[in-house]
Amino acid sequence: MTVCFVTGTDTGVGKTVVTAALAVILRARRNNVAVIKPAQTGVRPGEPGDIDEVRRLAGPLDAREGIRLPDPLAPDRAALVAGVELPGLRDQAGLILDAAASHDTVLVEGAGGVTVHLGQACTLLDIAGQVRQAGPPATWIVVARAGLGTLNHATLTVRAIQHRGFTVHGIIIGSWPAEPGPAELYNRHDLASHVGVPVLGAVPEGAAALPPPDFQARAPGWIQTDSRPAEPAVRGYPADQRGGGH
Repeated sequence: MTVCFVTGTDTGVGKTVVTAALAVILRARRNNVAVIKPAQTGVRPGEPGDIDEVRRLAGPLDAREGIRLPDPLAPDRAALVAGVELPGLRDQAGLILDAAASHDTVLVEGAGGVTVHLGQACTLLDIAGQVRQAGPPATWIVVARAGLGTLNHATLTVRAIQHRGFTVHGIIIGSWPAEPGPAELYNRHDLASHVGVPVLGAVPEGAAALPPPDFQARAPGWIQTDSRPAEPAVRGYPADQRGGGH
């Protein structure tokens, strides 16, 4: 069993769509996959959340939420506003370990960035540490933006994860524009050397609007999870200007 933590350099970078694409790719390899969202904010009871979006795009799978809070705030603040307590570290890790006991791979989608509190004074890093102590291998994927600022944000996120002794499997650009400009093209080329981990691919913008069968058919072409992608050549622009899925 393996637990893969999917975090972002910020909120709204495309973690949910990337998580759905990873679930599609793993299931195509006959992996029994579960998806965990430790904390969901900005969604009221009965409304579809990120877990529901993953199920919609990837197809039926075991997907679980830790806690749901109605206000679109960081989980610790949303819990204070709602007058409830976030689950503790042991409960948060237990949700993941329970899924890991019966699945080949568990994808854990964080909320916002890697230092956001998802439980009582615990971040996704703390939850991952608890999971690692229990035995399952834990790896990370960082979802980043394409535009300006992403080199700095991705580097800080990856270093925070590595500082805790974890391996970052790679970076995925969560929304690759249909018409990328110089910043996006050079960022995609420069991310690997700047951050020190491979860029595994990019999900095209608007991918969540695809009919689920099309999403599932195209997802394996967006992300390479098995090997380090080749570095494109540079002559004015990086050689591959098409972007993910184009």
